[in-house]
Amino acid sequence: MSLPDKARRIRAVILDVDGVLTDGRIGYGPSAEEIKFFNVKDGLATRLLQQAGLRVGLLSGRQSAANRRRAEELGLDFVYEGREDKLSAFRQVLADHGLRPDECLYVGDDLADIPVLRQAGVGVAVADAAPEVKEHADWTTSAPGGQGAVREAVVWLLREQGKWDDTVRRYLG
Repeated sequence: MSLPDKARRIRAVILDVDGVLTDGRIGYGPSAEEIKFFNVKDGLATRLLQQAGLRVGLLSGRQSAANRRRAEELGLDFVYEGREDKLSAFRQVLADHGLRPDECLYVGDDLADIPVLRQAGVGVAVADAAPEVKEHADWTTSAPGGQGAVREAVVWLLREQGKWDDTVRRYLG
């Protein structure tokens, strides 16, 4: 099946966090709270997906208050954290949300993401992903993680699904 055909089947987008929604850096504040920086364009992209009728959520190997806060701010449909076995977590997402693997687009950047990339309908690697990850992805963004890679993947997906023009029209009034 062609990549455009695979894209048209997608009903949910699942995002890794560190290295995808962020640039992978983690800092600690004065009270030892974790600090991460998220790209605002990637945040808007998650809302564009939801407006287009797709579900969107996080699947992270780490647990972080910053992840949960960002997910809450964006109104994401689901958050699965602290899941080092991402394939098992992916299967849980499918079961919990009535999805098939071919209905999911997954964006990842590192080795732990490979099993999910291989099972998802469309696997996307960010530009600065590990070479081994890119080998198993259907498509690679030109933007690195935390710097608009998610926005790029969302625009690509919505264009492939024929939903991008309607998305833009909402902002033209």
